[in-house]
Amino acid sequence: MSFFNDKVVVVTGGSDGIGRALIEELIPLGAKIATCGRNYDKLYNLQLSYPTVLLHTMAIDVSKESDCRRFIESVMEEFGRIDILINNAGISMRSLFSDVDMDVMKRVMDINFFGAVYCTKFALPHIIKTKGTIAGISSVAGYRGIPGRSGYSASKFALQGWLEALRTELREAGVNVMWVSPGFTASNIRNAALNEKGLAQGESPLEEGKLMTAQDCAKHIVRAIEKKKRTLVLTSTGKMTIFMNKLFPSLSDRFTYNYFFKDKKLIK
Repeated sequence: MSFFNDKVVVVTGGSDGIGRALIEELIPLGAKIATCGRNYDKLYNLQLSYPTVLLHTMAIDVSKESDCRRFIESVMEEFGRIDILINNAGISMRSLFSDVDMDVMKRVMDINFFGAVYCTKFALPHIIKTKGTIAGISSVAGYRGIPGRSGYSASKFALQGWLEALRTELREAGVNVMWVSPGFTASNIRNAALNEKGLAQGESPLEEGKLMTAQDCAKHIVRAIEKKKRTLVLTSTGKMTIFMNKLFPSLSDRFTYNYFFKDKKLIK
């Protein structure tokens, strides 16, 4: 029998990318899924794809505390318990800090950091009861600041620091807290990344076809949750970046600059 059989798994940001891939991976394993997103039509289409599955959806904005409270309350009304919370909802940005509007910085932090904080706050009493798992989908940018993504990096550094503190607080409660750094993964997050004015970029600067797929990423995450890992870093580039930044920070600065700047202009 699957580890996830009959477990209630909450996945924020489940209508696209890694979030949707996680749902598609978990459903055949017998999990009961609750997910949220901002786009009602995408959530509706997701439900149409699984008409016979226990799948609960709600259109919310995770940056709003009241929305997160309503969502978690609706999960409890629907399923009566929460075993696993995967804080996946997120947004990126691409702009030099000197050019970016402060509203963009705040928006990224509100979604990536406070969205996870709000959902976890309201789900925590229920997860403690089930001795479950809290996972955060972070990034290599949570270990190494990325130029042109300063707000995104800040949100992921904050997410990982908070999760590490929470993991320590819950050490004796039987709750596993973990964070995942997928590295560059083929998903919609780069197309939806905000520019300096807060508008969607609409395109990716990377060769998406050469990146790890969201489906492969989801498989690794599901396996890590089952094994109750502390951290998971995916892709060899991600692992090398973290290693270099820890042991050779100045050299890492130079390599990172050369990667993200061409002719002294930021690659967007």
